[in-house]
Amino acid sequence: MRGITGELLRGVAAAVNKAPNGAWINGSEMEVRDLLGDFRRKAYETALQMRIDAAQAAFSPGGCKDGQTPAQ
Repeated sequence: MRGITGELLRGVAAAVNKAPNGAWINGSEMEVRDLLGDFRRKAYETALQMRIDAAQAAFSPGGCKDGQTPAQ
């Protein structure tokens, strides 16, 4: 995520820097919004994938050792 975060910040800076003088907000706001939306999606997907990976790593295909189901 650090690489993606750095890429995001560079993109935000580039959008603001290329906006015309006197119109920094109007000239960059939509591009920055889109960059942040993409970042939010990537961060959420990464977090979900990490949760899935952790759950799969903890899964025991043989079930519980004492013969009971987890609900028992």
